[in-house]
Amino acid sequence: MYKKFWNEEMETLSTTHQRKLEEMELKKQLEYVYSNSSFYQRKFSEAGISPKKIKHIEDLSKLPFTEKAELRDSQEKNPPYGDYLATKKEKIARVHRTAGSTGKALYSALTKKDLKQTNDVGARCFWAGGLRPHHTVVHCLNYCLWMGGFTDHTNLETTGATVVPFGVRNSNLLVRVIKEIGIDAISSTPSYPNYLVDVVRSELGIEPVELGLHLGLFGGEPGLEDPNFKKILEETWGMRASNANYGMADVLCTFASECDEVSDLHFLGQGALIAQLIDPETGEGKKIEEGVQGELVYTNLAREGQPLLRLRSHDMALIVRTGLCKCGRTGFRFKMIGRSDDMLHLKGVNVFPSGIFEVLISMRPEVTGDFLILLDKPGPYTSLNLRVEHGEGIKPEDFEGLKKKIQTKIRDMLTFHAEIELVPPKSIPKPEGGKVKRIIRLYAGDTVS
Repeated sequence: MYKKFWNEEMETLSTTHQRKLEEMELKKQLEYVYSNSSFYQRKFSEAGISPKKIKHIEDLSKLPFTEKAELRDSQEKNPPYGDYLATKKEKIARVHRTAGSTGKALYSALTKKDLKQTNDVGARCFWAGGLRPHHTVVHCLNYCLWMGGFTDHTNLETTGATVVPFGVRNSNLLVRVIKEIGIDAISSTPSYPNYLVDVVRSELGIEPVELGLHLGLFGGEPGLEDPNFKKILEETWGMRASNANYGMADVLCTFASECDEVSDLHFLGQGALIAQLIDPETGEGKKIEEGVQGELVYTNLAREGQPLLRLRSHDMALIVRTGLCKCGRTGFRFKMIGRSDDMLHLKGVNVFPSGIFEVLISMRPEVTGDFLILLDKPGPYTSLNLRVEHGEGIKPEDFEGLKKKIQTKIRDMLTFHAEIELVPPKSIPKPEGGKVKRIIRLYAGDTVS
């Protein structure tokens, strides 16, 4: 019989004990950062404060935010790790590189202590998501320098599960390996199984549900927040689809997952990370309580390599619940609703690609659910141009009616007007294991097939 929690002490902390732990660790972290990071020495000086003035979590608001652009600038001026590196080079045990999807890639330097903390919190997440030592899990994220590849691999191994390090691409070989080894779990982006459906049918001559995958551990992009998408995924593959891999590589690889009882993400970074909520436009703090929406901001605790204070994630979250969950975990539960830098303003309405995805996935099989937002100028916008894949069996004479149906549903659910271009199924490029790109900014030089 397996234990219920990976780290029961941390995962079931009361609010009072969590706050005491965070403030104790924060004090030590601030002293360490101030003594070892010239990057933060400047930020403290510019703010006119010292670490001693930050005694409580709320006092963090006295510090300016840290933005990724600052970190890129720091690494350009002080290569390779920037002047926010707070340890000696000899203590660096591993180096990763971010994907650089919103700018120049960053190098992340971690010590052995950082890696131990990362693996513990990552194991909390995968354990909560359903992974156990009896599973054999194939890991299908990019191993080439990206944190989600090798570090997630070690997080998976920490649970005691058998891990098959496959990576991305060569999907024909992947489905054969799954069948030959008897793999029963997969770790990937949530869009990847959709890509694999046709591969299983053509390569093995069977339906996906016959392949034997019983557990999917997904992360890296939106999707599983939508119950329609999750239902289709689970029915197609006969697996439990678990949103088990939310994180931010710059601060902590993985620190949130769903549990057996609810599908909302649980914050599981207790003792390693302080999470705060802000208004993305004003920067003002917001209380983490049920029904509140805002941008998540993170501060490392007990981090040696490149500790970060008040890093803006630009991830927009809705706080679903606080307090004790039915599973026994106490971290706040939240739902990702998009990125603040992907938030589009239309006549006073904030629109996220994830909202459009939820509308379209509810219209299957008339559409596939895949789409692109084509922007020909910077916002704000009065309408959006959407390229949408129609479903199999939709004939040209059905196009006008389907366009109007999509427009009406978007207007009713998201309150904005969309111009719809219908394209054939499987015509919108889909990455083989990578992240799906929904917004194409034509004015910025983005290309689209």
